[in-house]
Amino acid sequence: MEWQQVIGFYQIAKLGSFTKAAEATFRTQPALSQQIKALEEELDCHLFERIGKRKLKLTSAGERFLTFAESILENYDSLREDLNELKGSQKGRLKIAAPFTTLYHLFPEVLKEYTKAFPQVELTILDRSQQTVIELVKSGDIDFGFTVESEVPGDLATLRWKKVETALMTPLGHPLATGKRVTLRQIAKYPLILPPKDLRFTCRRMLEERFQKLGLDYQIVMESSNVEMTSLYVEMGLGISFATVVRDLPALKQRKLEFLPMDQLFKPDYIAAVMRKDKTLASYKSSFIKILLGNQFCH
Repeated sequence: MEWQQVIGFYQIAKLGSFTKAAEATFRTQPALSQQIKALEEELDCHLFERIGKRKLKLTSAGERFLTFAESILENYDSLREDLNELKGSQKGRLKIAAPFTTLYHLFPEVLKEYTKAFPQVELTILDRSQQTVIELVKSGDIDFGFTVESEVPGDLATLRWKKVETALMTPLGHPLATGKRVTLRQIAKYPLILPPKDLRFTCRRMLEERFQKLGLDYQIVMESSNVEMTSLYVEMGLGISFATVVRDLPALKQRKLEFLPMDQLFKPDYIAAVMRKDKTLASYKSSFIKILLGNQFCH
């Protein structure tokens, strides 16, 4: 068994395609196919089965070999980190993922400080949805993910970072901004900009259920899953919307927007760093969390 065979198999299993795996490993598809064929001959079993013309599925043997491949690749990365630690070198790879808004508003200063302190660390940053972030953490494809704590399953570890609140977002000078407490009856009178109907967007589902329970008519003037785009159209007066915000964020004060508390409807949450519970952190990785959380974190 050769090292490149393990890597090739792993990429095919993850990407579900010989073509994509060949691109990821910088090999031709025929060369990769030949490596997998040789691996199957050595193991005396099939690792993949084709479903139709384009889809691949792991066999039972393939699923077991994937577990082996994940383990050996993870142990290899850990070994490299340990050897670098022995040499006193702060060198390695750090992969993180977070939704666009978190990366856009909250990460620049943290990353600036970290890259200055650890210039030899190879940093990879992925803009991904909250659900994808969690999936990437579970699969071990990233070191840290960032998402709201309430979405994180119990089999993953979390470290709270920023408190967030759901607020009603209106243009400056909007009639609702003059009141002390905004009700659903008042909100239903204005055009709404809400996320698409999707299980990922619990805010919309909850709002519609409450509107219907109260017998309120409402108008959705726009659907948007991107809060930055939503805020642009709220600012121009197309409608009002909801946003999960970090209070006193300087960037919010520069916008022509009002953020009205909705704590009577939504409980506060936290943006949290998410990682696997079985993950052992190299010093340069734990240093990233220290910079992120300040003195709150001790490894």
